Amino acid sequence: MTTLAYCQELDVNDALRPLKDQFSLPPGVIYLDGNSLGVLPKATAARVAEVVTQEWGVGLIRSWNTAGWFAMPQKIGNKIAKLIGANAGEVVATDTTSINLYKVLSAALNIAAADSPTRKLIVSERSNFPTDLYIAEALCQERGYTLKLVESDDKSDEIAASLTADVAILMLTHVNYRTGAMHDMAAVTQAAHTAGILTVWDLAHSAGAVHVDLTASKADFSIGCGYKYLNGGPGAPAFVWVNPKHAGRFWQPLAGWWGHATPFDFTPDYRPAPGVNRYLCGTQPIINMAALDCGLEVYMAAEPFGGMAALRVKSLALTDLFIALVEERCAGFGIGLATPRAHAHRGSQVCLTREHGAGLEGGSGAFAIVQALIARGVIGDYRAGDGKTHKDIMRFGFTPLYIGFENVWHAVEHLRQVLVSEEWKRPEFNQKHAVT
Repeated sequence: MTTLAYCQELDVNDALRPLKDQFSLPPGVIYLDGNSLGVLPKATAARVAEVVTQEWGVGLIRSWNTAGWFAMPQKIGNKIAKLIGANAGEVVATDTTSINLYKVLSAALNIAAADSPTRKLIVSERSNFPTDLYIAEALCQERGYTLKLVESDDKSDEIAASLTADVAILMLTHVNYRTGAMHDMAAVTQAAHTAGILTVWDLAHSAGAVHVDLTASKADFSIGCGYKYLNGGPGAPAFVWVNPKHAGRFWQPLAGWWGHATPFDFTPDYRPAPGVNRYLCGTQPIINMAALDCGLEVYMAAEPFGGMAALRVKSLALTDLFIALVEERCAGFGIGLATPRAHAHRGSQVCLTREHGAGLEGGSGAFAIVQALIARGVIGDYRAGDGKTHKDIMRFGFTPLYIGFENVWHAVEHLRQVLVSEEWKRPEFNQKHAVT
């Protein structure tokens, strides 16, 4: 049996443990929702205050030059590039994940239309994050394409079978938001390219959490999120990467002045900037950029400890431990596992399931269980059943920068107590909120 003492010993021997001191975590909280919103780095509040009171308050408009505001998308992009296997000058931090997806998917459609005009399908997973599907659906309606959704799980992988001669683009999220299942990016991209298909990868649940190598994988386009594992704060800027062989081929549709080759010439005609800089649009949110930069600085501080490779090893150890403890200590309560056990197919989260009919009024009780855990200071989140399996999801994200092995033991112990005592049946834990 796995003991608390064993978990405490793992923490003592954890070389990454000092990184937790870079974060401001409330006392008594075990935060397992960094896959949805990252934790506040201690440096962020002072840095944001400096931007507001000094750079804006004193420097005023001069700070575009003196404080380097204008170059922040590229500066921050270069830091993100180190985490996703891209080169300097290939990534910009800008806008939101949804807006960036619209840009790259539009550009990919332009390339596909020029190279393979008879290809009229975009393929994605039915379980992909909804906003990705919504944007793809809107572009399909606008351009005369069709969005084809396929299943991809342990029992059915329709992606390979869907790579047919009528497909223009394969759009996937590297790590599935519902299950934590991870694609083999290199293998999937190779299969798509063999079939003449472009790839668009969403790294919202990958960047800063798992090993990503866009260059080695020969991906075509990628976008990702700044407020999850990168700890940039709510609404933090997202990022864009475009394979250099594609970057200069077409305009992206939101041709704004920041994406102009010489923005301060103020010419009436648009001339796109070279490379990925044309994927910028309007004036950037500098205060938010500064906060994101603080989140990325923690990853720079992790480099002497082994960087992303060491973080990935710890992530897998944490999730292995969580799975083992749940199965050992919470057996008999209808808890299932949605996340793959194989390391090569797992992101940095563990998703537990509960069948409908196991809870109040025929529900699963999963929402209430998560609410009861949150009341105890163990913060995860809930996602409703997908309408196919009727299995509700309890999501727990493990950010190795600030989560330790003792945290895992206590989180599972709280889950066990919530299940044994049935405190999740209390009315206050069954009241839905706007955000679940």
